[in-house]
Amino acid sequence: MGIGGSIFLIALGAILAFAVEFNLGWLDINVVGWVLMIAGFAGLVLTIWFWQNRRRTTVVQQPTVQERVVPVQTDRVEERQEVVRRPSGRLYE
Repeated sequence: MGIGGSIFLIALGAILAFAVEFNLGWLDINVVGWVLMIAGFAGLVLTIWFWQNRRRTTVVQQPTVQERVVPVQTDRVEERQEVVRRPSGRLYE
């Protein structure tokens, strides 16, 4: 709703509750004014509460030089082949 909407509801409710002398048979305008003022105050409190939570600051610590260095990972593949001679002189793997 915001602060502007809340203040508008409070003002409209105050006008209806205190300045208007009109009564319908089934609707009391003074009660409507009080309900609007209560809704405006509730909206104002909620808006201010949400704004306070939004304005919290967070402190972030800068990493040191050693923490910023990212080790380079190289994919190293080793291939080994073993050749063994049989006593007969033939090779096998």
